[in-house]
Amino acid sequence: MKHIIAFAGSNSSDSINKQLVTYTASLVDNAKATILDLNDFDLPIFSKDLEAKEGIPKNAIKFLDILKEGDGIIVSLAENNGSYAAVFKNLFDWLSRAEQKNWLGKPMLLMASSPGARGGQSVLQIALDRFPRHNADIVGKYSLPSFNDNFSEGKITNTELNNELLTQVKQFKNSI
Repeated sequence: MKHIIAFAGSNSSDSINKQLVTYTASLVDNAKATILDLNDFDLPIFSKDLEAKEGIPKNAIKFLDILKEGDGIIVSLAENNGSYAAVFKNLFDWLSRAEQKNWLGKPMLLMASSPGARGGQSVLQIALDRFPRHNADIVGKYSLPSFNDNFSEGKITNTELNNELLTQVKQFKNSI
């Protein structure tokens, strides 16, 4: 059985991206999914001086070790001011210091959502450009616009948008 590591790039207790990534992971048949919560990986703000003094924090190493256990990664990025949420950017900085190619060549389904009509397109574009430089094998991408209008009771309610996601999930599943 394949093992998927899934997480949202958010630390919000009611993260719409965590809801989306949890739903998406449930769509991958015959796979075990581990859903991570960034709140369980508290990290100090990255700085070269702190790294030189104390090394890589244990929670960054722990997160990286969990990524290594998976056959594929599903991530849904929160967008703050057109970019990564601070909690994710900080984790990403620490991960890349622990291992430059921190996505480990694993197949990745990259997603974003927002309450707005663009569905996190800005952060998605940034990640599509940046993640392959850290050895992400992005095999699918998906954006869910207007989250509150299109997601309810743990699933996507818009048939067309759900079918788009199912296509990406199938592509992801076939790659792991």
